[in-house]
Amino acid sequence: MPIDSARLEDLQIIRKIRETVRRWWGIELSFTDAKGYVLDHGKGIIIPPQNRICTACLGDKEGLRRCNESIEAAVKKLNGGTKLLGPCHMGLEIVGTPIEFAGERQGSLFACGFLVDEKAQGARSTALAEVNTLKLPVVQPENAFESIQRIEAREVPRLADLMDTTVEEIDAYENAVALREKRIRDLQDELGGRYRFADIIGKSEPMRRLYALLDKLVASDVTVLIHGENGTGKELIARALHFNGPRKQRQFVAQNCSALNDQLLESELFGHVKGSFTGATRDKPGLFKVADGGTFFLDEVADMSPAMQVKLLRVLQEGTFVPVGGTKPEKVDVRIIAASNKDLREAVVRREFREDLFYRLHVVALEVPPLRERIDDLPILVDHFLESNAQRTGKPSKKLHPELMAAFYDWNWPGNVRELENEIERLVVLSGDAEVVPPELRAQRPASATKGGSAHLAALVHRGLQSDLATAVGALEKELIETGLREVSGNKSKLATMLGVSRTTLIKKIRDYGIAE
Repeated sequence: MPIDSARLEDLQIIRKIRETVRRWWGIELSFTDAKGYVLDHGKGIIIPPQNRICTACLGDKEGLRRCNESIEAAVKKLNGGTKLLGPCHMGLEIVGTPIEFAGERQGSLFACGFLVDEKAQGARSTALAEVNTLKLPVVQPENAFESIQRIEAREVPRLADLMDTTVEEIDAYENAVALREKRIRDLQDELGGRYRFADIIGKSEPMRRLYALLDKLVASDVTVLIHGENGTGKELIARALHFNGPRKQRQFVAQNCSALNDQLLESELFGHVKGSFTGATRDKPGLFKVADGGTFFLDEVADMSPAMQVKLLRVLQEGTFVPVGGTKPEKVDVRIIAASNKDLREAVVRREFREDLFYRLHVVALEVPPLRERIDDLPILVDHFLESNAQRTGKPSKKLHPELMAAFYDWNWPGNVRELENEIERLVVLSGDAEVVPPELRAQRPASATKGGSAHLAALVHRGLQSDLATAVGALEKELIETGLREVSGNKSKLATMLGVSRTTLIKKIRDYGIAE
C-alpha cells in the first residue's frame, strides 16, 4: 500500500510536528515513495528550504533533477531509525527516517537543505562550486550561503526524536487503517455472495411488494429510510441495497446509534484528533471517512440526541463534517441508509426528531413487515435456518415435528425473524442427534401472548397438508374437541350443544380419538 502523503499531512500529529520543526529550525519535512522519489515533486509541488541557494536550485530543471538524485541515493542507505545521510549535491545535510508498515518499506520521511553548524565551513566550497556549475541566478552567493539554516550538532538528536515520533504515528495510523480495511474487505467477500435479494427469505405477498420496491432502488443512489420492528431484518435490506447497487465495490459500514452515548457516538462517526478528550492518544478516522465512496447504514437513528441530529444533517446537506477537536472540515461522498423501529413522523410531532432531518432521510421509505404479517413465510424460513445450522455444524439437516411446527403458528413472534432464528438454533442444539426435533422441546409461551384463531387454524392446515384428507379432517376434529373440552371445563353436554351433535356422538368421538377426559 503506497504512502498517501496528502492523507498523512492531514493528521493532526503530523501537522504539529512539521510546524514545530519549521518553527525551531526552519527545516521542512517531506515524504518520498519506496524508491526515494519525492512525492510532492511528483505532484508539481516545490517547497524549497528557507534559503536562496536551494530556492534557485529547485527552480532550475537540472538543479531539481540533481536534488532528487541526491535524496534518492541518501534514503537508500536507511536501514532503521533516523540518520544523517551525508551531503546532497550542494554539500547540504540530508536526514531521513524509513517508513515501514505491512512488513515492507513504503517510503521515507526526510529533511534537507540545512547545515550542521560544526560542518558549515566544509560545505561552503561545494555549495558555491555547484551554484557556479549550474549557473544558478543567485545574487552574492557568499552571502546567500550564510542564509542557509543551521542547527548545532547537539540539536540533531532532538530533530531525530521528532522524526522518529512522526514515523511511529504514521505506522500506528496505517496499521489501524489497514486492519479496518481488511475487516471491511473480508466482510465484503463474505457478504458479496450472500446479500442478494434471493437471500432475503420470503415469498408472501408483503415480501413480494418489498422486492418490487427494492428492484427500483438498487440502481439509484437515493437516501433510504427503513422502518420495521426489531428483528425484522432492516440491516439485511440495507446490505442488499448496497451489494446490488453502484457502490458495491466500496465499503459498507453499519452503526447502531442507540449503542453509544453522545461523546462516543460523535467520535465513532466523525473521528477525533489527538488530545481532543481524555484517552484520545492519537488521531482516529471516523466511520464516515471509512465509508467514503460507499454506504453508511445508521440503525436506530431515532435515538440520536438533538445535537447529533444537527451534525448528521450537515453531512446530508453539505457532505462535510469536522472531527471531534478538529478545525478543518472533511468532505465525504457517502450514501446514507437509515433505519428505525420507531415512527419518525410521530417523533417529529413530539419534537423528539428534527423535521428537516426527517425529510432528508425520508426520500424513499421502506416498511419491513413483521413476521406475524408474513406468517406464510414461516415454513421456508424454518427450512432456511435448519439448513444454515447444518452447514455451520457440518451435521445433517434436521426436521421439526409437525406439532412443533404447529406451535410456531400459534406464537406471535414479537422478536420477529431474529427470534425465530434463535429458537431454531436452540432446538437444534437441544435435540442432540435426533433427526426430527421432538415437540416436547418447544419453548413455554405465556398463553396471553399466543395469536389464537387464524394462526391456530393455519397450523392445523399445515399439518393436514402432510397427510391425506381424511386424516387431516380427523386431526382437525380431534383438535376442535380437545379445545372445546378445555373451554367448557369438561362439560360434555354443553360442548355437544355448541358443536351441534348429540352427547352420545361426542362421547364416542372422544373414545375413538383417545382424548383424555
